[in-house]
Amino acid sequence: MVTTRYFHPMPPTRPSGGDGYDWLYDDESDRTAAMPAAPGGTPPPPDLPPPGGGAKPPKQPRKRGRLRLLWLLLTLWLAFLIIVPLVAWSKITKVDATPEVERPDDETTTWLLVGTDKRPKDTSRGRTDTILLLTYGGGGPSVLTSIPRDSQVDIPGHGRSKVNAAYAWGGAPLLVETLESETGLGIDGYAEIGFGGLRDVVDALGGIEICPTEDIKDKDARLNIKKGCQEVDGKTALAYSRSRKAFATGDIARGQHQREVIGAIGDAATSPAMLNPFTYTRVATTTAESLAVGDHVSMFSFGRFAWKLARAMGGSGRNCTVPIADMSVRWDTERATAYFAHLKNGTTDELGDLCTEDGMRD
Repeated sequence: MVTTRYFHPMPPTRPSGGDGYDWLYDDESDRTAAMPAAPGGTPPPPDLPPPGGGAKPPKQPRKRGRLRLLWLLLTLWLAFLIIVPLVAWSKITKVDATPEVERPDDETTTWLLVGTDKRPKDTSRGRTDTILLLTYGGGGPSVLTSIPRDSQVDIPGHGRSKVNAAYAWGGAPLLVETLESETGLGIDGYAEIGFGGLRDVVDALGGIEICPTEDIKDKDARLNIKKGCQEVDGKTALAYSRSRKAFATGDIARGQHQREVIGAIGDAATSPAMLNPFTYTRVATTTAESLAVGDHVSMFSFGRFAWKLARAMGGSGRNCTVPIADMSVRWDTERATAYFAHLKNGTTDELGDLCTEDGMRD
C-alpha cells in the first residue's frame, strides 16, 4: 500500500507546544517514530490525554480510609445494639405462668401484663394492682385493656372473688386461667413488674412526662402534684399509677393513670436520648432486672410485645377499660362478651363504643 503525502507551501498553524511539522505525518505513530530523541537519549514524553477523556485518576487513599472507618463504626454500633439486649435478656427472671388446663385458641395474640405491690423484702407474692391485656394481630388495631383489680370474677377452685385474689392464691398460672375463663381469650405471653421495678425503669429513662387533669393529693399513695403536664421521677410516677382514693372513679381512674404511665415510658424509651450508648445500656439492663416473664416467652416474642405496647399507647392502637355496668366495676355482661369476641376474632376495628376509657357506655 502506497501512502501519498501532500506538501503545502505553508504549514498549518499549530497550538503552542507543537513541533511545527505534525502536518507531515498520517498518524501519531509515524509522528512519534520520526521525532528525534531529546538531548541525553531520553525520548520525549507522550502527549497527555485530552481534557475530559482518557483514564480517570486513581481515588485518593484518604477518601477510601474514611469510608472504611465509617463502615467499621457502623458495624460496631449495630453489634452494640444487638449485644446489649442479648446480655440484658439473660438477666430477666423466668416464672411459670402456664395453667395446666385446656387453653382457648383464637386468631390474635394476647399478653397479660401485671404490676404487683410486692416489695424487694416481701416473702409473699403480693397483689396485682395492675392488670392489663394487650391484644394484637388479625388485621385490626392493637388494643390495651385495663381489668380493674376489684372486678368480681369466678376464680377456679376458690369461687367468686376479686380478680387480684387469683394471683395471691395461685400466682401467675391461676391468674392466667381465671382471665382466660372470663374473657375467652387465649393468653400467649406473660410479663410482670413490681413497685421497685417500675420506679427504677422510670429513673433509668431520666424521668417521664405525665399530664394530670387536676390537682392530686393522696396521702395513702404519697402523692401531691399539681395539674398540667410535668416531668416526674420514678417515685412520683409510681405514686401516680397507684393513686385511687383521690378520685370519685377510684380503680377506674387508677387504670387510666397506669395506661398513661406505660405510654410515657414507651415515649421515653423511643426518644432520641436512647441513642446515647450509656442511656441505652442502663435502660436495657434496669428493665431486664425489673421484669419477670413467662418461662415459655422468647426474646423475639417479648420484643414484639414491647413494640406493640409502645405503638398501642402512641396513638396507633386503642386503650380501653373492660366494659362495666357501674363504678363498682361490675362487668356489663352483654357488652363485655361482644368486646372480647372482637379481640378474639381480630375485628378490633369494629369495637366502636364498646371501647371507652372508663368502661362505661358512652
